[in-house]
Amino acid sequence: MRRCAKKYPEIDLALAGHTHGFQMGVETKYFRFSPVQWVYKQWAGLYKEDHQYLYVNRGFGFIGFPGRVGILPEIAVIELQRG
Repeated sequence: MRRCAKKYPEIDLALAGHTHGFQMGVETKYFRFSPVQWVYKQWAGLYKEDHQYLYVNRGFGFIGFPGRVGILPEIAVIELQRG
């Protein structure tokens, strides 16, 4: 995210494709783990750095293994408001 923030400081929100969370992981209110974090620093959810936001979707389908373990499919609805 830092690289994009430096190159495009005028962008307030970036919407990223999906990682599928490697289709496995554990998510609770206090803890979040998936093997995908060893590949992508920002792998699911909303991230903020200074005034910029990045949203990474977990995706809806699958790759390879036809299922998910602990990582639920996601369709995000984002409502933009004038600031």
